[in-house]
Amino acid sequence: MTTPIAVGLSAVIVAADGVSPYALCTRGADGETGLPHGRFDPQGHRTFELGLRDWVRAQTGFEPGYVEQLYTFGDRGRELPQADLGDNAPRDARLISVGYLGLTPVKTDISAFDAVWRDWYRPFPWEDHRKGRPAIVDEALGPALAKWADTGGKDAAERLRRAQVAFGLEGRPWIEERTLERYELLYEAGLAPEAVRDRGKDRKAISVPAAALGEPMISDHRRILATAIGRLRGKIKYRPVVFELMPERFTLLDLQKVVESILGLPLHKQNFRRALDRSGLVVGLGQFTQAAGGRPAELFKFRREVLREGHASGVQTPRG
Repeated sequence: MTTPIAVGLSAVIVAADGVSPYALCTRGADGETGLPHGRFDPQGHRTFELGLRDWVRAQTGFEPGYVEQLYTFGDRGRELPQADLGDNAPRDARLISVGYLGLTPVKTDISAFDAVWRDWYRPFPWEDHRKGRPAIVDEALGPALAKWADTGGKDAAERLRRAQVAFGLEGRPWIEERTLERYELLYEAGLAPEAVRDRGKDRKAISVPAAALGEPMISDHRRILATAIGRLRGKIKYRPVVFELMPERFTLLDLQKVVESILGLPLHKQNFRRALDRSGLVVGLGQFTQAAGGRPAELFKFRREVLREGHASGVQTPRG
């Protein structure tokens, strides 16, 4: 018997400011959030991307600008319970989900829809190190993963090594791009709420405060969001995509704070600005902010001609 296949489309639409990055989310009847998503219609959608744009507009009212294909998710069983793909989706279908990443400089008004701009650190509280390493990493997640590793029998040592590398434990460095690896490890260990939901795994044997595990999302959407975070954290270092998140005019401090909010790390102010000067990515406008009680800051813009010149790089991210 042939297993039917349904192709789902999902979008991680990101906006950012100096406070936090935000993902555009839909809200279900039970209050659980998800990403804008829907089924690809071979008759009605000429391409995956056009289908994706239709679903985002219909569910959130947002008009996507910059988008790129993120990843294709097809693991058996990881989509359970399935996101709603409509009445015409085949029953018991194997879901293949094509994810997209979109960037916008503005959190548009979506109040007319059942949607919300959600701080992306709410599902991943262990990822934000701008004010130092979160206590939950060493006080909650590290010990819980160590207990899980101990149950691995002959694989116990390898489990522990993976946890130490992913979460920067026992003196290992924190590598910000490993967002998906960290979430996948929590899922595999049965700690993520989605693992309990999808597999019926019992988390009671390893006690972890719910706040340390982050907010769950529908279907496989937290995994998709984790993939997007890791992709964006890496990509801003080699392509100037961060400027898709910036307004037309900005201060260098504005830019630094957005980069820091994406990376979840503090940057060295002087070294960041020196690297930016050498890159040729921005140009001063000779205009200044009207500071109240402080020193006016010069406004800059992104030199979009660097894209046509063919040698555009990303922004360097020297840690503070």
